[in-house]
Amino acid sequence: MSDASFDFDVIVIGAGYGGFDAAKHAAEHGLKTAIIESRDMGGTCVNRGCVPSKALLAASGKVRELADDQHLASFGIHAAPVRFERQKIADHANQLVQTIRTNLTKTLERAGVTILRGHGRLEGSQRVGLREPSGVDRVLSARDVIVATGSDPFVPPGIETDGRTVFTSDEAINLEWLPRWIAIVGSGYIGLEFADVYTALGCEVTMIEALDRVMPTFDPDIAKIAGRHLIDGRDIDARSGVLASKVTPGCPVRIDLADFNSRELVETLEVDAVLVATGRVPSSKGLNLESLNIETNRGFVPIDDSMRVLVNGQPVPHLWAVGDVTGKLMLAHTAAAQGTVAVDNILGQNRTIDYRSIPAATFTHPEISSVGLTEAEAKQLAETDGFQLGSVRSYFKANSKALAELESDGLMKLLFNKSSGEVLGAHIYGLHAADLIQEVANAVARRQSVRQLSTEVHTHPTLSEVVEVAYKQAASQLTA
Repeated sequence: MSDASFDFDVIVIGAGYGGFDAAKHAAEHGLKTAIIESRDMGGTCVNRGCVPSKALLAASGKVRELADDQHLASFGIHAAPVRFERQKIADHANQLVQTIRTNLTKTLERAGVTILRGHGRLEGSQRVGLREPSGVDRVLSARDVIVATGSDPFVPPGIETDGRTVFTSDEAINLEWLPRWIAIVGSGYIGLEFADVYTALGCEVTMIEALDRVMPTFDPDIAKIAGRHLIDGRDIDARSGVLASKVTPGCPVRIDLADFNSRELVETLEVDAVLVATGRVPSSKGLNLESLNIETNRGFVPIDDSMRVLVNGQPVPHLWAVGDVTGKLMLAHTAAAQGTVAVDNILGQNRTIDYRSIPAATFTHPEISSVGLTEAEAKQLAETDGFQLGSVRSYFKANSKALAELESDGLMKLLFNKSSGEVLGAHIYGLHAADLIQEVANAVARRQSVRQLSTEVHTHPTLSEVVEVAYKQAASQLTA
């Protein structure tokens, strides 16, 4: 399939999860492939996101478990006072990053991918500029180009970062120190996960949320029960409807809190550190998109369902984009799936991606997960398509395995079409919610009905029976 008139069949700009999967898939299918990376191989997920944060959550979760005297006493277990070494927890995360980064690089090399170090940019149709670390500039040609440059933490106006006392998740994963009192700006999944880490390790946390409720991106019922445990039950002072209008680094850090609606100053806080967890923005600057007249939407590169880059709604020949830079669903596994779909389309297959069936998880203790439509979206669809929406709840306190673990604080909400029985979405808070959601994600992907799903036998006693109970409840409510 290789075309000798080009330097490469495929050049991928960016070696995060999306770029990695695209390059690996392309090389394994006989395409002469190069990948360009200006920072560490593995992108945000491996170096500054999913991987190190899960290592910190695993270690701090063990500390939380061992320090919970009452919980252990319920089993008849009495542990000595728990001690931990901050540096060794940080080292665990760092070593995991290095291992996965090395494995990922070796996987690409074994597949035959050429790894190019430096900044990649577009230089017109089927041409990619590469500025090497030495400053040397060269232009390469490729039959197809895939943009996979990812995203960076968003720092709102008025917030000044210094990487030490005011920082983003990029620096937080290094766990260089444990502030006695830390403010976390934002209560999305990043803010929640770091609040979990910091409180487990003995820090006081103030959570600042601009919108009118804490955890605004989560299902309201899930946020209510999760908030009781993850926020109210911990050393966290959560404030909603207030904006961190000005944050000044130093010792202490000064935070001006303003009313979100009126923008009037409400209070000034002085804390030891501030973590800015206000979402992420696409890394599309410096790509020279204007060379192909591509206009971004708030920095996001517009694509169609086949991953083709669009200009005025029309696909640009031989140019594709995947991952966070597209803004579709800013998750590592979404990027990986998009990378594979883009390459399959390059190979002549006609593939699209089903975003509805892609699950998301927050790795707090316990976890939160979701897939498919939110309740608001499902209500809208029911109104548009003229069907009755069904909603059932399944509780962990009725589950034998959760009771055996003394971890029965949990809820699953299942949304479905009452006529066809089709599963439209699910939202879970509870023990191992991140694993449980996959079963529902598979059902959403296949557009399956709870009528069939309710007859499938689940292992007893396992947490998966929480899902089984929800399917059975839903099946009993079908109208057709």
